Amino acid sequence: MRYLILVSALIMQMCLGATYSWSVYVHPLKMMTGLDQGPVQIPFSVFYFIFPMTMMFAGNLLPKIGTQKSAMIGGALFGGGWLLASLGKNSFLYTVLGIGCVSGIGAGMAYIVPIAVCIRWFPENKGLVTGIAVAGFGGGAALVSQLGGYFINTTGLTPFQTFFVFGAAFMVLIPIAGFTMQMPKGEVHARQREPLKSGTVLVNINFRILYIVMLISLAAGFAVNANLKELYHGQGNAAQIGITAVSFFAIANAFGRIAWGAIFDRIPSASAIQANLICQAVILVMAPMMLGSTFGFWIVALITGFNYGGVLVIYVSSASRIWGAENVGQVYGWLFTSNIPASLSPILAGMVFDWYGNFDKALYIASGMLIVCALGIFQKSRIINKV
Repeated sequence: MRYLILVSALIMQMCLGATYSWSVYVHPLKMMTGLDQGPVQIPFSVFYFIFPMTMMFAGNLLPKIGTQKSAMIGGALFGGGWLLASLGKNSFLYTVLGIGCVSGIGAGMAYIVPIAVCIRWFPENKGLVTGIAVAGFGGGAALVSQLGGYFINTTGLTPFQTFFVFGAAFMVLIPIAGFTMQMPKGEVHARQREPLKSGTVLVNINFRILYIVMLISLAAGFAVNANLKELYHGQGNAAQIGITAVSFFAIANAFGRIAWGAIFDRIPSASAIQANLICQAVILVMAPMMLGSTFGFWIVALITGFNYGGVLVIYVSSASRIWGAENVGQVYGWLFTSNIPASLSPILAGMVFDWYGNFDKALYIASGMLIVCALGIFQKSRIINKV
């Protein structure tokens, strides 16, 4: 039973991770709508505002309505949002509302379910199983980006028609997978437990450290991910090279979640966080020197994706160590709201591109902020490593 749940978790997350493929649609949408690089990132940024905001409430709602209902309702909303986004040919506002708002609400309700369920079924390997459970969120974007690129560049579909195709698929796949999301039999009464009080968690020094560092890590990853195709400034078929880079980022994102999860199970929390920060900072500071060649561009996509994947595992696993698996849905819902301020980074990075014609300054700033966080974690490692 638990392996069926793990497979279903992967399917759910593969669908929910579709928004990671956003950079595939950026250039076609700019051509169709006349929008600049910054404004066309609004659906992506709104999604990563609404998604974590919903998770903050969904963590408290989960014990009340149960995992199955939360997953199935969330899946229907997520798919419905992509269907609504397909009306963007009439007004781009539909795309903002669909992918940004409706799908964001759906993802917020569904995303935490496979994490909370799988941690209960595999308590001996919290980091690894969390990585596997959410690997689909990154890996699914590889499939969606390739299919999206094929639909647009080969079959001639518009981005809005492509949104409709994906939305119809998500409306079916996520609720079916969500139906299997059940807690172990011995924990059927978990929904009657007393929820954690936010005041006791939000003032905790561990929570504040995790929140700030996760925010910066997410912002760096978002800035690269959402603008990935436009980072390349070399020769050749830029569109196809960019689509391939999006797939590389997504595949590495999925693999990184598993690998960083396995690493996390073997070392202290602070050490895992610090290693992730430093690895990402190094590749971002080197990126401007590598983006002029196809191979260098792909290497940047792979390494940034791999490190970014770790962010979505290390912090939820740290929360599980500190507050217990039974409370991870609530605590990670609050912690995940760090996505809200981080969601502005694609727009800000896009504005840097519009002003300077490249992303170099944005990459250097992101790298510097990651280094500052790594130094901060070094100072506070004794606190974090107590758990």
